[in-house]
This record gives sequence, structure tokens and C-alpha cells, in this order.
Amino acid sequence: MPRSILVLYAHPGASRSVVNRRLKRVAEGLSGVTIVDLYAEYPTLYIDVLREQARVEAADVVIFQHPVYWFSAPAIVKEWVDRVVTYGWALGDREALKGKIYLHAVTTAASHGVFAQEVTGRSALRAQFHSFEAMAGLCGMRYLPPFSLFREEADESRAERLEHHAAAYARFLRDLRDEKLDLAQPYRQQMAAS
Repeated sequence: MPRSILVLYAHPGASRSVVNRRLKRVAEGLSGVTIVDLYAEYPTLYIDVLREQARVEAADVVIFQHPVYWFSAPAIVKEWVDRVVTYGWALGDREALKGKIYLHAVTTAASHGVFAQEVTGRSALRAQFHSFEAMAGLCGMRYLPPFSLFREEADESRAERLEHHAAAYARFLRDLRDEKLDLAQPYRQQMAAS
């Protein structure tokens, strides 16, 4: 049975986005994937906790899709986690998140080299999401390193790179939904091998 995927799209400047908007359209076109545009639904950042908890309960996989801003997530991501992931629901009595897969799908304006260095035994990008990883672990979720798309210095044109990224994201979501990814292996290696 395919996994159900909830993508929480968080781009504060969505109208100016090229890459994240394209990736959002890719996800919207896949069966079994539900997209929620957090900034469109919550422009004042006031999160409907019960609605969001119900969405998460209905999903097997929870993905925050967003750009990286100064080595972190946009403000609404932290607000969402602070309001939705509550004691008594996420851990304690209910443990509603236990066993769910959790990750961030991120884009950066920097090249891979900026984030490839090691910081405290982790890649620099993964280290930026340490607090989210800790939250996921505390709640019994299966945390996966960020699925990341960087501005690569390559011979491809910007349009070619965008299509390459969109195809990689679509394949990643399909493989995650259809349980074809070996979650113990880094995706970049798996994506390159396929």
C-alpha cells in the first residue's frame, strides 16, 4: 500500500519563487501527495492546530518544502512546529507522530560546496536542521536528512537545471510514496544510480 505524503509548503515570497513554485507543481501532480501552502492558509501566522494535527494524522510522511534562509527554515515552519507538535498529542499520551517519516525538502541559492563541509560530524545543511531532527526523534518519527537542491555550477542552463531538479523531486516523491527508497542510504547516491 502506498504511503500518503503531506507536503507543507512554506515560501514567504511564493510569487517571486521560480524553483519552489515548480517543485510545488510537481508535487501537486502526484497521486497520494497532499500539498498545503502554509503562508497562503496562515498569512497572519495563526495556525489552526486541530486542522494541522488532523492532516498529519492522515499522512505517513510529513515534508516541509521551503527555501533555506540564513541556514534555517522560514518563520512559519518554526511557528507550525511550536503550535502543532504539542505534549499530549505528539508525545506523552497520544504519540500521534510515532513511526511517521519526516524531512525537509529545501532549495538554496548557494552551491553544494557551501553546505558540503562537516559541522559537528554532520553535513552543514543537516546541522542547520538539528532542532527539527531532535524534535522528530523525541516524537518517535523517522527523520531523514534534507532532500536538497542546490544552485550547481554546471554547464546546464537555468531552465535545464530547473527541469533536472523537478524530475529528481518527482522521482524522490514517487519512490518515497511507493516504498522504493532504501531509507538507510543517502538519496543523492540513490538518485544518481537510478
